[in-house]
Amino acid sequence: MIWIDGLQTMKTRLKGINSIRKQLADGSWVTYWYAWKSGPRVYGEPGTPEFIDSYNEAVASKRPVVGKTLLSLTRYFQTTSEFKNDIKPRTRDDYVKQIKIIEKKFGDFPVSGLSDPRARGIFKEWRDELANRSIRQADYAWTVLARVLSVAKDRGYIKTNPCERGGRLYQSERVDKIWTLEDEAAYFDSAPAHLHLPLLLGLWTGQREGDLLRLQWSNYDGKVIRLRPPQEHH
Repeated sequence: MIWIDGLQTMKTRLKGINSIRKQLADGSWVTYWYAWKSGPRVYGEPGTPEFIDSYNEAVASKRPVVGKTLLSLTRYFQTTSEFKNDIKPRTRDDYVKQIKIIEKKFGDFPVSGLSDPRARGIFKEWRDELANRSIRQADYAWTVLARVLSVAKDRGYIKTNPCERGGRLYQSERVDKIWTLEDEAAYFDSAPAHLHLPLLLGLWTGQREGDLLRLQWSNYDGKVIRLRPPQEHH
């Protein structure tokens, strides 16, 4: 870091700025400024608005540096266009929740270890642990981790994505009628807010449509839903 003084009323602290002094053909000397060593040229006189704008533009274009742990990949993923533009706001919130779960478990997992053949097994065992509480959420966490690693691989930060084509734990005989996690996310993004609850009730209670239609607010005490399906007559 250096201090650059320009205008009398302006004193700006710039990180990593680098200067090179060269002698021109006519014998005079000139100083060239760069955003960092081997970085892009910064134009204008030090301390002027033009210089500051040129520096900021150069820094903004700098490729993010990915560290040595999986935490750096999850943080990097959240800066990419795949996360900011390709995923809708409601779904991004869900992704962030899953990313926090991933970071808690694997934040210090070495990036170099992703190419180890045992890595896939480690991640699948973690998914199995999550499935003890919720199979669907286990699948969702796996989907998010696979996406994080897919973006990192696509952008050249890692060579191997051990979560590719991991399949799903959640199975049903009615395959053609089961919504995927992507279907659910699309529904929440497009459907009115008052229709979110009916879908959630169906997904998480597993009750039939008729039973849910008979459900009243009095069946919910703030913590538990109490529902007794009518007895079937044979």
